[in-house]
Amino acid sequence: MVEIATHGGGVVPVLVIAALVESGVREALPGEFTRRAVLNGKLDLIQAEAIGDLVDANSRAMHRVALRQLDGGLSRRIATLREMIIGLEALIAYDIDFPEEDDGPISRDRVAHAIDDLLRQLDQLLATAPTGELIRTGAVIVIAGTPNVGKSSLFNALLGSQRAIVTDIPGTTRDAIEAVLDIGPWPVRLVDTAGLRDTEDMVERLGIEVSTRYLASADVVLACGDTDTEVAETVANITGMTDAAIIHIRTKGDIGQSGIIIQVSVLTGNGIPQLLASVETALATRHGPLATDAPVLTRERHRYVVGIARGEIAEFDRAWRDGQLPASVAAVHLRAAVHALEEMIGTIDVEDVLDRLFGTFCIGK
Repeated sequence: MVEIATHGGGVVPVLVIAALVESGVREALPGEFTRRAVLNGKLDLIQAEAIGDLVDANSRAMHRVALRQLDGGLSRRIATLREMIIGLEALIAYDIDFPEEDDGPISRDRVAHAIDDLLRQLDQLLATAPTGELIRTGAVIVIAGTPNVGKSSLFNALLGSQRAIVTDIPGTTRDAIEAVLDIGPWPVRLVDTAGLRDTEDMVERLGIEVSTRYLASADVVLACGDTDTEVAETVANITGMTDAAIIHIRTKGDIGQSGIIIQVSVLTGNGIPQLLASVETALATRHGPLATDAPVLTRERHRYVVGIARGEIAEFDRAWRDGQLPASVAAVHLRAAVHALEEMIGTIDVEDVLDRLFGTFCIGK
């Protein structure tokens, strides 16, 4: 590796690179060094994906999960499951080839217990996929209400920056505006939506349709209004549009008093901590505790491959318990499950079954 230090500015580095390219050097391709690390056995595929996740992380939760997967947490879990399947495969192979050795045929209960343990652990891993999706994309928090009730002001106050246009003209927000925000352990996609009302304005109607779609996918909705009556009307309007937790927000808490909803003042900041705490509680109630220390399936590829492995084990289980197929045929499902997990981490070694077979059992004594 050669490091070249140049003067600052935009022209000098470009000229240096041009001179190097003219001399036969080429620029590295996207992900080339990570790919080399995988090809040279320094990283597996899951760890390589973790590098991409680390680069793209826009929340502390995603950052923690990516670091853990780069350290090999999920890879070790997959490798352990793969070894368990290979152990079961070796057990079946032993029973097929040496049925009269030692104590006779392998107990069917022993195989059944091994299958149940595998299915249980695969199900536990698959159950982390929704959490992984939540960590990657963030929980959707939608700010909803009629026009000009302070939705955009609340959006800006929560972000601490001027992202949404704030005016006294109803219908200013014509489209949804998103921003990423960390609320405690949760990565959040905060969405400021168009005001909900009947309108003949075609552009505004399209914005309201976008708002409706966001409401359908929301995890939490902040139902906003100037008064308690407006808040109640907003809640009534959106109740049929979403199954998310709805938090009642009076957006101008500096005007008047109310004891039945959260009052928030974007001018003084009063009520903001209470609002954030309510959102965190709602997310914990909806999704459970956000555990980023355990292995998590963060990509659709992970969920798909583990699902294939789980399906193959289930097929073997049915064939084994029914006894309708010879064990040698049913064991094909075990090999398919092993290959699925090998595809996930990028490890292929067909000699593993033989190694386990001769290393575990005393054959031909």
